[in-house]
Amino acid sequence: MIKSLFPPCEGLKVPIAKIGGSKQLKSKGLRMELTITQPDDWHLHLRDGDLLKAIVPHSASHFGRAIVMPNLKPPITTTAAAVVYRDSILKALPSNSNFTPLMTLYLTDTTSPDEIKLAKRSGVVFAVKLYPAGATTNSQDGVTDLFGKCLSVLEEMAEQNMPLLVHGEVTDPNVDIFDREKVFIDTVLQPLVQRLPRLKVVMEHITTMDAVKFVESCKEGSVAATVTPQHLLLNRNAIFQGGLQPHNYCLPVLKRETHRQAIVSAVTSGSKRFFLGTDSAPHEKSKKESACGCAGIYNAPVALSLYAKVFEEMGALDKLEAFTSINGPDFYGLPRNSSKIKLSKTSWKVPEAFSFSFGDIIPMFAGNTLEWQPSLI
Repeated sequence: MIKSLFPPCEGLKVPIAKIGGSKQLKSKGLRMELTITQPDDWHLHLRDGDLLKAIVPHSASHFGRAIVMPNLKPPITTTAAAVVYRDSILKALPSNSNFTPLMTLYLTDTTSPDEIKLAKRSGVVFAVKLYPAGATTNSQDGVTDLFGKCLSVLEEMAEQNMPLLVHGEVTDPNVDIFDREKVFIDTVLQPLVQRLPRLKVVMEHITTMDAVKFVESCKEGSVAATVTPQHLLLNRNAIFQGGLQPHNYCLPVLKRETHRQAIVSAVTSGSKRFFLGTDSAPHEKSKKESACGCAGIYNAPVALSLYAKVFEEMGALDKLEAFTSINGPDFYGLPRNSSKIKLSKTSWKVPEAFSFSFGDIIPMFAGNTLEWQPSLI
């Protein structure tokens, strides 16, 4: 079993013999290279304004497409707003970029079935995001009663084959924060898939063995899950060791080591039910290192390197391409990318920070050395 990266990037040393078997793996002298279909990011926060312009090149340099989260201020609750947001993303891209943003709507208590029909016809909206009210960043406008206020919308989504993307945590203050994913599965997700079996559901950024078991218990092709680098490499000790570590704080919060191991095993098994979703969520350093720090880990610049390391450690590099580049588009019913990306076994150092006019953004594993470096072919 892969060891947790804590402190970051320590451990994780295995014999090269473990990575044999991948037809795409080549050795050039002492340097290894892996060529795979260009990945997509099926859960990404791009923000807006100056922050969008600053960070979108990091995702665009590695990923062909991304499902873009709608939790802005104000949230993207209509197709018209999604079209405007998409245009702003396209304008912020480097001139030579082919990156395609796949837009989502923010589900509210007042979303209408007609809005779902309009979203489907638009050709730019690919999913609807469920934020339980108060669950995470900018979720105050989220759903307060899914079955009581959103059932007709969910039925229309099933009719339109529009996936529901779920932040899978209850917000009841009486439920321990480390148990909120399991309680959500038991009280919301399980009843949802039973009531609407035709509705496609993605359980986003799963963090527990309970989520793994739930996804594996559902019909393949109807329920899937995205998985982040942080939930594959860190457990909850990473938040507290050596003092409070705000740059390791995200929602859903990191969990016990047993849960992390269960997710690693599921992701590297070759199952079609799991695919890449970074949940890369940039915040200015001053907003992370504060009396009430924001939740979110900025991993876009390092995500592919970290996923490759996880699969290498599990002797599963031959299954990396399916997780990063195939399972996601297949679930969404979209074509796979035709472009390729190369991962070279070359050491490189993660910057301590990315500095912009509005402040610094600290990336995941800042200042550490990683072993896989991606580049477009």
